[in-house]
Amino acid sequence: MRASHLSAALVAVLVGYGASVALLLAAAAAVNATPTQTISWLAAVSVAKGLGSAGLSSWSRVPVVLAWSTPGAALIAATSGIDIHSAVGAFVLAGGLIALTGAIPALGRLVRAIPGSVASAMLAGVLLPFVMAVAQHSTKSPWIALPLVAVFLLTRLWNPLYAVLATLLVGLAIGWTPPEAARLEALPFTFIMPRFEPSVLIGLGLPLYLVTMASQNLPGFAVMTSQGYKPPVNAALVTTGVGSALIAPLGGHTFNMAAITAAICMGDDVDPDRASRWRVGLVYGALWICMGWLSPLVLPVMLALPSAIVATVAGLALIPSLTGAMANAMEDEARRFASIVTFSVTASGVVAFGIGAAFWGLLAGLLALMLDRLKRP
Repeated sequence: MRASHLSAALVAVLVGYGASVALLLAAAAAVNATPTQTISWLAAVSVAKGLGSAGLSSWSRVPVVLAWSTPGAALIAATSGIDIHSAVGAFVLAGGLIALTGAIPALGRLVRAIPGSVASAMLAGVLLPFVMAVAQHSTKSPWIALPLVAVFLLTRLWNPLYAVLATLLVGLAIGWTPPEAARLEALPFTFIMPRFEPSVLIGLGLPLYLVTMASQNLPGFAVMTSQGYKPPVNAALVTTGVGSALIAPLGGHTFNMAAITAAICMGDDVDPDRASRWRVGLVYGALWICMGWLSPLVLPVMLALPSAIVATVAGLALIPSLTGAMANAMEDEARRFASIVTFSVTASGVVAFGIGAAFWGLLAGLLALMLDRLKRP
């Protein structure tokens, strides 16, 4: 082990946590999770990705860095009329489909057949309302939102990687309220009975699976490849899929390959010996297990923040993801119309037959794409 392994893993954990924990809180609030269930959610997904990162890194001897699904949390936060029990059922389905994708090659080929531009347009439609909320809170609560926006923009000039983390820290300073007494627990988990409702499985479970695959796992594998490593694709999908299904009754949503935080752990400054960099995955995993265990202490502080702070930090954190999704959606000129249809329907928030907008946006985009292909010679 080297000191650089610890420093790289610590930065990756802090960036990953600070950039998306506010979004996880929004997701938990959207499905009416109690504070105890929210603590269990955060603890379960943190420990699971810590164990997965350490296990896969040790087994494959390459640095495998996992993260919870940030676009997935945004998708959950965008839903309405779904309770935590139905959401858990959707989490189980999404995890099972991810595992099957790794175990059954034909299913993986089917997912890859969905055009990336349409999948990105669906993600952009999910993310847009959260980014728009920054402007809304800037007029409703300018004394809260505008300082956070200023910190975000100024920190980006120095280092974009730390912009969200700095914004979160300033938000904590602005909205600090002493939380109720909290104590550490040996197992900070709460069992939540899943309920499998067909409309929720189709409207949330299926889009959660597609978003996690298209926006997290595939870019995560690409980052590993760009750094000269051969990613353990099947093992990673089976591990994260089975793991996501197992932690779902504890509240945890899907976890998957990381992209940005993975790049932090794979550079030459981490270890000049490429063959030894897998050890950073062990340190990263151990830190996330600690973060999960500390959830009963950390989360009450976050839950005490005013909603304007949580919404502003979450919206600012999603700007890079929205930028990337929009760029990918518009990249292929032949599929732009289908992408716009997908984006518009998804961003509308329409709900039909109890099924959410993400599913209808994807369906509308695929239908538009089919019609476009019929008219071409």
